[in-house]
Amino acid sequence: MTKFPYLRQDFLASIVVFLVAVPLCIGVAVASGVPAELGLITGIVGGLVTGLMRGSSLQVSGPAAGMTVLVFEAVSEFGVAALGVIVLMAGLLQLAMGFLGIGRWFRAISVSVVEGMLCGIGLVIIAGQIYAAAGLKAPETGIGKIAGLPGAFTDALGSTEALISLAIGAGTIAVIVLWKKLPKAVQSVPGALAAVVLATVATLALSLPVATVEVEGLLGVIQPPGTEALSQLAGPAIWGTIIAFALIASAESLFSAAAVDRLHDGPRTQYNKEMIAQGAGNTVCGLLGALPMTAVIVRSSANVNAGAKTKASRVLHGVWLLLFAAAMPWALALIPLPALAGILVHAGWKLIPFRQVVALWRAHKGEALILVVTAVSIVAVNMFEGVLIGLALSVVKTAWEASHVKLEVIDKGAGPIQAYLSGNATFLRLPKILDSLESLPQDRPVELDLSGLHHLDHACRTALENWAERHSATGTEPVKVTEPEPSPEAEKVTVA
Repeated sequence: MTKFPYLRQDFLASIVVFLVAVPLCIGVAVASGVPAELGLITGIVGGLVTGLMRGSSLQVSGPAAGMTVLVFEAVSEFGVAALGVIVLMAGLLQLAMGFLGIGRWFRAISVSVVEGMLCGIGLVIIAGQIYAAAGLKAPETGIGKIAGLPGAFTDALGSTEALISLAIGAGTIAVIVLWKKLPKAVQSVPGALAAVVLATVATLALSLPVATVEVEGLLGVIQPPGTEALSQLAGPAIWGTIIAFALIASAESLFSAAAVDRLHDGPRTQYNKEMIAQGAGNTVCGLLGALPMTAVIVRSSANVNAGAKTKASRVLHGVWLLLFAAAMPWALALIPLPALAGILVHAGWKLIPFRQVVALWRAHKGEALILVVTAVSIVAVNMFEGVLIGLALSVVKTAWEASHVKLEVIDKGAGPIQAYLSGNATFLRLPKILDSLESLPQDRPVELDLSGLHHLDHACRTALENWAERHSATGTEPVKVTEPEPSPEAEKVTVA
């Protein structure tokens, strides 16, 4: 026991994580448009491969609701057979980023962009899974899903089977929400698992006409990348999806690691090693044709709260998933699809950062705007391009805020007009600078002091030189410019 001092705590925690993971693995797979067993395979690899590696000791990996939208889009465009290739290449890209030390740089991504990404994903998941709960086919685009909801509800009202299916989905959500209000002893069973079991029992007992999970068998769904799938790498279209998988899975994993670090007092996350662990897991998932994996905050927090002390808990949870998938595949065929849809609707709701939006709007309206634009862009376009739009806005906002410049003009009535520029002169503030300088009297000499500038970019320098030439050409004395230099004794030079 001295070699494994925390075996009891880790064993009990692994049971809890396993029970949390089962319905999520299956639900994410079904929502992604792939066989349910592929979600379990990803969970198994997350435990047995990524779980054994160094990085974040208490973080648990597996298929994540946050990747559902992206995976569904990829499967729709390239087919299930190409999924393994996409995940494999994304895993190799993650490995490269980890070995190159890029992992820690993901911490520099704006929190507003990440929360906007989660918000957009949550909205698309909720909209899409409402159709699934009613047994209806969802439109392909995010906007289509949301815009089509009134029509979907109208169609459901005219169908007894759709209403029964919706009732099971709604009941699943109600059980998950109300489960937290029950005694602690009851809550030792995860709410999502309890909801699925109750929905399954009700469906069987009442012989309800509801669609259930299709089972193909664990070995039957494993599909290593074939020659035809690998040949798609020659086209540029698939590479955008590969990069999206790698970047978004990495960002979600490393932000989850930061959140998990706040939940315990144990060893801190080694970000580059965690990136390598995630890359190794996704490489194996790709070779098996399974779903991509990320670190999942729901499972990770359950692991910490259950008393886990070492990575043994997450490895053992992978063992339990493997035993369940191998020994009880028949249990999957009993699970009603609307129950899984209800689980994902609840998961999507949890992804929407309502409190953060309100707090950001009160303190940082610009950051709140980035969050909202990112979310809307994901719904309107797609996940990858939506995130890129959010990142671009974040960079522009940062550049704008960093380019504070002050122009002070002193005119004593006699002698040259003195203009002092201080701060950071970038092209973003160029219109303001030029408007002020061009408003100066053309028949008076000017001394332009740039010694207070911390930064002067090429666009500003060129524009100031051109202005100086034009001003000097009117017949006044040449504009005298004091260059921005670190030395307190700045030398005056004649520009024109």
